[in-house]
Amino acid sequence: MTTTDPRLGFIGLGAMGRPMALNLIQAGYSMAVYARRKESLAQLIAAGARAFATPAALAAECDVIFSVVTASADSELVALGADGIIHGARAGTVVVDMATISPLATRRIAQALAARGIDHVDAPVSGGPTGAQGAALSIMAGGKPQVFERVKPLFERLGKTILHMGDHGAGQVTKACNQLALTVTLQGVAEALLLAQRGGVDPAKVREAMLGGFAASRVLELFGKRMVERDFANGIDARLYHKDLDIVLDLAHGLGLPLPAAAVTLQQINALIGGGGGKSDFSRMIEVLERSAGDQP
Repeated sequence: MTTTDPRLGFIGLGAMGRPMALNLIQAGYSMAVYARRKESLAQLIAAGARAFATPAALAAECDVIFSVVTASADSELVALGADGIIHGARAGTVVVDMATISPLATRRIAQALAARGIDHVDAPVSGGPTGAQGAALSIMAGGKPQVFERVKPLFERLGKTILHMGDHGAGQVTKACNQLALTVTLQGVAEALLLAQRGGVDPAKVREAMLGGFAASRVLELFGKRMVERDFANGIDARLYHKDLDIVLDLAHGLGLPLPAAAVTLQQINALIGGGGGKSDFSRMIEVLERSAGDQP
């Protein structure tokens, strides 16, 4: 690290935020951290990070602040709440929100911060915990081009595909498109593997055949493997995809767009959560179909 390197802060140290913050520390950057759950701080403190009691206190010591929290309300609270970033950050500070939230909330946050001279980039990611650990995320960013260029060297420590998509909220719209395609594709994969099973053909072999043709996808490769192996313990909680599809459909409703496949898939996720699978990997969706087909009680 040199004296010209930015001082970084990271808020939200869960399955995604913790490895991302560690990658930045390992790249030589100084790091301030904040998390609501104190146990989330231990690994970062051991790596040399300094913990702060509030987002505002952290912001006062940082040039660039990353946040990865769960929902739109969480991002707004971290940025604009009573102890939020806005009350500690100086003009010229950059806030990088890497959570998946509503584009409308993103624009509200960016506008409020801009009134104080604080810059904002929305930069949701795709790649899951494995991508976060391996610094192989896909990062889709929205905000002023010059601010994006300022933080791009930091993004390069976190991901491999890094794109500026447009103005504030453009990153979130891009992520909504990503989640729409992912969730609907997963529904199709689950249906295909159930059809294979009920048709008397080994689903593992059907998946292998599909991976060699036009039906091949990362969803079939990764989630399909978990379905075949009945491995539902790892990955990202299914309940988070419910939140993401809510964002997708809210955006579509505001634009007057019908998204029938998204609506059906959301109802399937409702059934998965209702059956106790909300904290399991999203690949557990296949069990919803199996229950509907009478394969399970």
